[in-house]
Amino acid sequence: MVMDTVRIADLKARLSEHLRAVRRGHTLTVLDRNTAIARIVPYDGERRPLTVRSPRPGAPRLARVPLPPRLRLKVDVVALLAQERQSER
Repeated sequence: MVMDTVRIADLKARLSEHLRAVRRGHTLTVLDRNTAIARIVPYDGERRPLTVRSPRPGAPRLARVPLPPRLRLKVDVVALLAQERQSER
């Protein structure tokens, strides 16, 4: 098995090419800057399929689960996002 690293921008730009490499048996480690954040591995068809279970009896309905309190930030989140995106270029 061959393991390669790929940055997010390159993965987005050449996704089909990278997925063909995964089909050939390569494993990709996805980097956000220099930090590994994910791994794309060839699919092993022998694994058991994903099963969706019903909620446990007595579990609250999703609409009834309370949301956490809103964060009180003194920072402009949109400005932070714009700054982060600028640093990626």
